[in-house]
Amino acid sequence: MGLAGILSRTVGAGALAGAAVTAYAVHEARQYTLRRVEVPLLPPGAAPLRVLHLSDLHLTPGQRRKQDWVRGLADLEPDLVVDTGDNLAHRDAVPVVCDALGPLLDVPGVFVHGSNDYFEPTLRNPIRYLLPDDGTRHVTSPELPWRELSRRFTDAGWRDLTNRTGSIRVRDLTLALAGVDDPHLDYDRLDEVAGPADPDADVRLGVAHAPYLRVLDQYAADGYDAVLAGHTHGGQVCLPRPGGARALTTNCDLDPARARGLHRHPADSRPGDAGSAWLHVSAGLGTSPYARIRVACRPEATLLTLTPAAG
Repeated sequence: MGLAGILSRTVGAGALAGAAVTAYAVHEARQYTLRRVEVPLLPPGAAPLRVLHLSDLHLTPGQRRKQDWVRGLADLEPDLVVDTGDNLAHRDAVPVVCDALGPLLDVPGVFVHGSNDYFEPTLRNPIRYLLPDDGTRHVTSPELPWRELSRRFTDAGWRDLTNRTGSIRVRDLTLALAGVDDPHLDYDRLDEVAGPADPDADVRLGVAHAPYLRVLDQYAADGYDAVLAGHTHGGQVCLPRPGGARALTTNCDLDPARARGLHRHPADSRPGDAGSAWLHVSAGLGTSPYARIRVACRPEATLLTLTPAAG
C-alpha cells in the first residue's frame, strides 16, 4: 500500500473514532443520575436530614426528558432543597423550570443564581472551556428573566440567599444560612454575609453557585459546617482512569480534584478542625444547549443525608 493509502486509512480511522466519541458524549449528557452521599455534621442524637442538592439544570423548553427526570425527584421526599443556580438556558424557561420542580417547590428550599440565569447562552468554541480562564465574561447577551424566576421561587416559599444570611426551621432543626450571588461574575458581596455563623444553630450552611476559593475560605473561617456549590459541571469532559475520572478543568480557581462530590475545605483539613468545612460540589444536570456533551461525568443531582457527627 502506498503512502496515500496509509494516510487515507489513518484519517478515516481517526474520523470514525472521533464520531464514536462524540456519539457517546451526546448519549452520556442525557444519562441523568442520582447520587446519594452522607455528611456527618448534625448534633448528637439528631434524626437524619435529607437535603436535595440541585444545580446547573440549564433547561430549555425542548428538554422534556430532563424535565421529567427532575419532576421525579419529588418522590425522594427531601426535607430541604438547595438550588445552586444556572437553572435557565432559554428566555422561555422559567415556567419550564417551575413545572419540572413541581412538588419540590412545596418543600423548604433555598437558592442562588448563576451567570446562566442572568444572560442568554450563546454559541462559543467549546475548546475555550478547557483553556485557562482569561477573565472574559459574556455579559452582553440579552438578559434572561431571572427576576421572574426569583419571584416564582420566593412565592413558593423558597429563601433567596443572594448576598444574604438568615435561618430556617426544618423539622426540629434550626439551619443558619449564608449565600452569595455568582462569584464567577464577581457579583458576590462577601462583606454583606461576613461574620461568625450562628453558634446556636443546629446546622450552618453556606451556598454559592461557583466554588471560588475566596468564598469557600470565608465560609469555612466563619464557622459554616458545609458549603454547597455547582458551576463546575464536574469538569464535564473528564479523563477516564482507574480509580475515577479526572476533571481537566473547573472553570474557576478550585482544584480539579474537587470538581465534584464531597470533600473538605481546606482540602487538607479534617472534621473538627477549626476554620474548616465540608464542601459538596454538584456536577449538575445540564450543559450549554450548544454543546450537550459529557465524557466520564454523568449529569447528576445529589441527595445529601446529614447525619450526626462522630463525637
